[in-house]
Amino acid sequence: MKLGNARHADLDAIDWHILRLMQENCRLPLAKIGQLVGLSAPSVMERVKKLEECGVITGYRAVLDGRLLGQDVTAFIGVSIGHPKTIGRFEKAVEALDDVLECHHVTGSHTILLKVKTSNTSSLEESISRIRALDGVTHTETMVVLSTHTERIQLPLRGAEDAPRRERRNGSAAPALRRAQ
Repeated sequence: MKLGNARHADLDAIDWHILRLMQENCRLPLAKIGQLVGLSAPSVMERVKKLEECGVITGYRAVLDGRLLGQDVTAFIGVSIGHPKTIGRFEKAVEALDDVLECHHVTGSHTILLKVKTSNTSSLEESISRIRALDGVTHTETMVVLSTHTERIQLPLRGAEDAPRRERRNGSAAPALRRAQ
């Protein structure tokens, strides 16, 4: 892997394969990843460390089921901000609100789109009140999620068309992997 320009890292097929495997299961042992991509565990560790250092990998976390933990209500809140100068202060303020999972500066009829998870409609109402009280907020519109069909946390690694998708068979790496080493 080489660092490309300031926005993109220049990843090879093995880097893409490592990223795909880690997105599917970041608890996969480095030795197993090495088997699947045709490298030793220390070589995989070195590549992962470089992917972390250049910011491609930003962290590792467990994905939790909010419903099983009492967070049954998901909502999207469109927030209109009166003046562009207050957007930064608003974004900083919502970082402190535990119910806010995502904050996006968007185009359209709202300035900001928030994704929140709360335990019930009463706690949602409290969150909306706290958001409305923040400096610069002129209007909010809340959409409560009734059900969720698709919710992804993995990126579609579209730049990985060249990356090998086959696992090792019979103890030997795929030919494309051997050439890339």
